[in-house]
Amino acid sequence: MGFRDCDFVINFSQFADTFQEQPRAENKKILNHSKQAGSMQNRKNASEMTDTTAAKMVVTPWEVEGIIDYEKLIKEFGMQSIAEILDEIPNPNWLMRRGIVFGHRDYQRIVEAMKEKKPWAVMSGFMPSGLPHFGHKMTMDEIVWHQHMGGKAFVGIADMEAYVVRGFSWEKAKEIGMEYVKSIIALGLKEDAIIYFQSASQVVKDLAFELAAEVNFSELKAIYGFMPETNLAKMFVTSIQAADILHPQLKEFGGPKPVVVPVGADQDPHLRLTRDLASRISIFSFERINEGLRIRSRKGAEYLHSLAGELEFDKIVYEEHIDVFGNPQEIEEKTREVELSLGGKALIPPSSTYHRFISGLTGGKMSSSKPESFVSLMDSPEVAVKKIMRAVTGGRATAEEQRKLGGEPEKCAVFEFYNFHLVKDDKELSEIESECRGGRILCGACKKRAAEMLERFLKEHQERMEEAESRLDLYHIII
Repeated sequence: MGFRDCDFVINFSQFADTFQEQPRAENKKILNHSKQAGSMQNRKNASEMTDTTAAKMVVTPWEVEGIIDYEKLIKEFGMQSIAEILDEIPNPNWLMRRGIVFGHRDYQRIVEAMKEKKPWAVMSGFMPSGLPHFGHKMTMDEIVWHQHMGGKAFVGIADMEAYVVRGFSWEKAKEIGMEYVKSIIALGLKEDAIIYFQSASQVVKDLAFELAAEVNFSELKAIYGFMPETNLAKMFVTSIQAADILHPQLKEFGGPKPVVVPVGADQDPHLRLTRDLASRISIFSFERINEGLRIRSRKGAEYLHSLAGELEFDKIVYEEHIDVFGNPQEIEEKTREVELSLGGKALIPPSSTYHRFISGLTGGKMSSSKPESFVSLMDSPEVAVKKIMRAVTGGRATAEEQRKLGGEPEKCAVFEFYNFHLVKDDKELSEIESECRGGRILCGACKKRAAEMLERFLKEHQERMEEAESRLDLYHIII
């Protein structure tokens, strides 16, 4: 989503237990955990995941520093590896095949919906704090791929976040936001997508208000490091983002369905909070038991009584829960149908995928304050070529050494560009890597080849953006 450059602080590994999908009555665990965190006096230490044998790795929604160990992220954040289910995904895209999309949370729901031809959706968003670049393109590519695989696409432009976090005027946020809209259309977004600006979506704002009633200050302080001086708008924008993710399941958009949110790993805390909120705002919650599900009511025992009469499964009815035996998926689907008939929302906790971070062309991280560190989708081809020709590589100190030892593409910003964006054919990418490692090509020639690909891509993309502007009236854009 669009929270990347905020000034909030979070230590996700410290508060990993905060986001467990649990009944509201169990929030004491959350509050006790936040008390253990104290007053967040040591804000620097609270934002770092530290490896005793390596440099410090910092991964938060607001900061990414150090050498990223993705296997450690999967373990620390409680994700699952995408590689474990890759064979089950129909026609996985190049980002998945190459491990650029490296992790997921509950993506199995999406895979099953794809295979069973059931309704599902993809949703992600962009904060218009600067012009779209290739980092944004990766998320756009993921949205477009999921849409083409059968998902209903929702694209949010986070202008409310830009207003609060960046101090942008509504007019400026709208102007920049439309460049994101045209870019994702140019990348292949189909006309049945729903594109909206947060400030213009009453549905999102209304849902955000309801979700805000399910979160208290102690939780936000523990999760985001909010302090007494934090303004109310910054706190409320966390509910706006949760509403962005959950609103595709409202009745206005066809009701409950699996929804996947493609994001960078730094955004996982938002997803975990939102998964918890999906459960809190719904009437019934589910726990796996042997050969079935345990169902509880978050809104009162009378709802359990109503549910018990509708479930045609073997079951044992207790005062505070029902143990239901049978196919868990069928039990859950029927329970959600009953909840909707009772006036509940029956929201399904959203799924998510996580992609790797893009390095800066000049080394280190990509930074919006350093234009030379990234290529914008709006850069002229000539400017982009200059940037790629100045990029750091994994080459050796001399041409002779390069020919003898070969290059190190894993250290090369140019090869990363091939891998993430410029070369979608796996065989072609493998040949480029082999040339580099075998010393059969020098960095200058490799950069020139990448520059030609980049120049061609940008010319075509910007032409498609111009075409998209003439077709905007064919899209459902809430602005």
